[in-house]
Amino acid sequence: MLLGVLAVGGWIAWALYTPVTPPPHAALLLRSGYSTRQIAAELRNAGVIRSPLAFRLWHRLHPKPALKAGEYLFEHPATLPEVYDRIAHGDIYFHEVTIPEGYNMFDIAKAMEDAGLGSAQDFLKIAETRTDLISDLAPEAKSLEGYLFPNTYQFTRTQSLEDMAGVMVHQFRQVLQQVGLNSDVHRIVTMASIVEKETAAPEERAQVASVYYNRLARRMALDADPSVIYALLLAGNYSGSLHHEDLSTKSPYNTYRYPGLPPGPIGNPGRSALEAAMHPANTAFLYFVSNGNGHHRFARNLTEHNKNVAAYRRAMGMR
Repeated sequence: MLLGVLAVGGWIAWALYTPVTPPPHAALLLRSGYSTRQIAAELRNAGVIRSPLAFRLWHRLHPKPALKAGEYLFEHPATLPEVYDRIAHGDIYFHEVTIPEGYNMFDIAKAMEDAGLGSAQDFLKIAETRTDLISDLAPEAKSLEGYLFPNTYQFTRTQSLEDMAGVMVHQFRQVLQQVGLNSDVHRIVTMASIVEKETAAPEERAQVASVYYNRLARRMALDADPSVIYALLLAGNYSGSLHHEDLSTKSPYNTYRYPGLPPGPIGNPGRSALEAAMHPANTAFLYFVSNGNGHHRFARNLTEHNKNVAAYRRAMGMR
């Protein structure tokens, strides 16, 4: 009997206090509603603990706090009590995903998939259909394009892709309040998305916005290359570079062929671009072209613009 007691005690001590080295990058998703028995079995199957029974016994001795749902990443040897404490305190693993300014919904869907948060196709379907998330502010929105605010987010796989899209829209709403945009939202965001795509230099964005507003006022076509690229993306025809024949693409997003703003945003603008679209510079500029160094030369008429284009070609060593 004594030997039996010693054997049981030795087994419990071994199961509890001998560290277990998990397999490489052992990740475990514990969903809400899992019982202690299910959690113990999942931990054992993942190679994180030795004994589900020992885990359940430990839980009986430590019923509070409750075990937390979430995704856990186990990378280092740990004893059973150490594993238990992590789950009891909710030391969950977050997937970090960065959405740069100007990313469109196709880019974001790929970033979400690359972060291990779900398939790009599933996220894209949500972005294309869940306009109810923004309909109170932008009833004209045909998708969530423009309203998935660029930021660095931390998500867990216990969240649904719908929840994650909702977090991005919520962030957009917060920025909207900060910049004071409370009317004509869809039009401003559409303009900001073009400005965002046209220049990465914050100090130029108000001037770029002025060019497009000036062209709209004169009923001139916007001739924005990024809008043509977006039209090709929507059609699934974008090859990675823009060609002359693409400028005749039949799409309301093609601002070479169709006057006025496109039907909606062509990407997701950041705060600077939103502010530029809200407060464009007061200029007479109608054209701009790259100077080859990350900035642009602006022109009031076609003669000035052609000179700037010639200067750009010389700078690039083009004939």
